[in-house]
Amino acid sequence: MARGQLRIYLGAAPGVGKTFALLGEAHRRKGRGTDVVVGSVETHGREHTERLIGDLEIVPGKTLSFGGTTFTEMDIDAVIARRPQVAVVDELAHTNVPGSRNAKRWQDVQELIEAGITVLSTVNIQHLESLNDVVQQIAGIADQETVPDDFVRHADQVELVDMTPEALRRRMAHGNVYPPAKVDAALGDYFRVGNLTALRELALLWLADKVDEQLEKYRAGGIWETRERVVVALTGGPEGDTLIRRAARVAARTKGADLMAVHVCRADGLIGADPALLARQRVLVESLGGTYHQVTGGRVPAALIDFARGVNATQLVLGASRRSRLAQILSAGVGLTTTNLSGPIDVHLVAHEQVGQGRLRLAAGTSPLSRSRRLAGFALTVLGLPLLAVGLRPLRDDLSLASNMLLVLAAVVAVALVGGMWPAVAAAVIGFGLLNYFFTEPFDAFDIAGRENVLALLVFLVVAVAVAAVVDLAARRTREAAAASADASTLATVAGSVLRGGRP
Repeated sequence: MARGQLRIYLGAAPGVGKTFALLGEAHRRKGRGTDVVVGSVETHGREHTERLIGDLEIVPGKTLSFGGTTFTEMDIDAVIARRPQVAVVDELAHTNVPGSRNAKRWQDVQELIEAGITVLSTVNIQHLESLNDVVQQIAGIADQETVPDDFVRHADQVELVDMTPEALRRRMAHGNVYPPAKVDAALGDYFRVGNLTALRELALLWLADKVDEQLEKYRAGGIWETRERVVVALTGGPEGDTLIRRAARVAARTKGADLMAVHVCRADGLIGADPALLARQRVLVESLGGTYHQVTGGRVPAALIDFARGVNATQLVLGASRRSRLAQILSAGVGLTTTNLSGPIDVHLVAHEQVGQGRLRLAAGTSPLSRSRRLAGFALTVLGLPLLAVGLRPLRDDLSLASNMLLVLAAVVAVALVGGMWPAVAAAVIGFGLLNYFFTEPFDAFDIAGRENVLALLVFLVVAVAVAAVVDLAARRTREAAAASADASTLATVAGSVLRGGRP
C-alpha cells in the first residue's frame, strides 16, 4: 500500500490563519473531485472558522472520560475504516487524553499516512521541539505540547502562513482570535509587536534551514536584533516614577519595544524598599504597557544583569546614585558596577531629585519602625530609666548590683521593643551611667571602686547593645514577614483574576 502524503501549514503564532488555509485547501481538493473528510478541526469557538467547515464530511470523534470530565478525540479507526483520500487533522502538537491509543496527535497522523491517507495539518513554530525553549525566552510562555522537528522536516510540503504583526494585532482587536474579554491581556503580553516580529523571523529561519547558526549566537548571549527590550531597575524609592517614565520614553522611541521593571530583593530577607511605593510603581509600569518583575539576589548589580540577560534586554535604565560623594569614592556602587558587567546591554544612568540624599530610609542598619514608635522609645529612655533608677535607689542595700543590672537590662529590652535599635542603644548607655551613679560604690558619684564592678558594667553595656540589636532584628523580620504575606495575598488575587480571564 502506498503511503499517504503530509502537508503542514506552519504559523509563527496563533491566529495567523493556519486553519483557514487548511480548510481552504480541503475545499479546493473536494472541488476537484478528491474524497476529503475532517478527522479533527480545532475552531476554538471562532465563528468564521466554524463556518468555513461548510459541507465537508466530518468523521465523528471518540468520546473518552478522564478525571470526571468527558473529552472528544479523533477516532483513528473510524477515519481509517472510512478510507478517504485526504483527511484534515488540525493541531499537530495536540496531546491526546490519557486512554487514547497514542499520546500525541502527530502519532495519530503517522498512522493515517502509513494507512495510505494523505493528511493536511497545522502547527505553530512554538511547538517545534528544538525551538520550544527559545520561544519561551522570547515570549515568556512555556508550551508543553511539542512535535519532533524531524517529523515536520519529513513532511512532503511545509507552507508558511505569514501575517505581519500589525495585521495580526488588528485581527486580535476585532475579536477574530480570542474572546473580547481576553484581547487586551493578549495584546499586552504574548502578542506584543516585538514578540511577533521575533517569532516570525524564527519561523522564516527554520524554513530556510539556517536556524542552527542563529540559535548558536542566541544561546551564546546574543540579542534578537528584530526587537528591543528596555528594563528599568527599581529600588523602591520615590525616584522610581521618574525612572519608569524615562524608560517608557526610551521604549516608545523604538517601535515594538517591550518595557519591563525589576526590583531586586535582598537575599538575606531584609527589605530596603517601601512596599507601598513599589505597589504604586507597579501600577504605573503596567499602565504604560510594561510588566513588573521581582527577583532575589545577594549582589544587586549581578542580579540585575542576570535578569536583563535572561529576558534578552537591549537597554537597562538605572537611577543615579543616592549615596554621598564620599561613599561613591570609597566604593563603585550599583550603577558603575552594573555598567561594567553589562556587556552589549546599553545602560542609562538617569538623574533624579534623590541624587546624593543617602540610602533609603528602610535600608539595612536603620529602624523598620515608624517615626512615632522611635520617638516613643526615646521618651521611654529619657523618662523611664531615671524613674526606674529613682525607684530602685531605696532598695540598693537589699538588691545586689547584678539584680539592679538585670532590671535595667529588662528596661532596655522594653525600649527596643517599643522604639527599635537606636533608642535601645541610647537606653543601654544611659542605663550604664545610672548603674554607675546610683548602684556602684562609691554611690551617687561617677566613679567605680572595684575592678569587678567595672567589668560587670562593661559586660552589661555590651549585652544590652547586643540584646537591643537582636530585638530590633526580630521586629524587622516580623514587619517584613507581614509585608511578604500582604504581597502574597495581592499576588494570589491578581493571579486568580488573570486565570479567570479578567483584569487584575
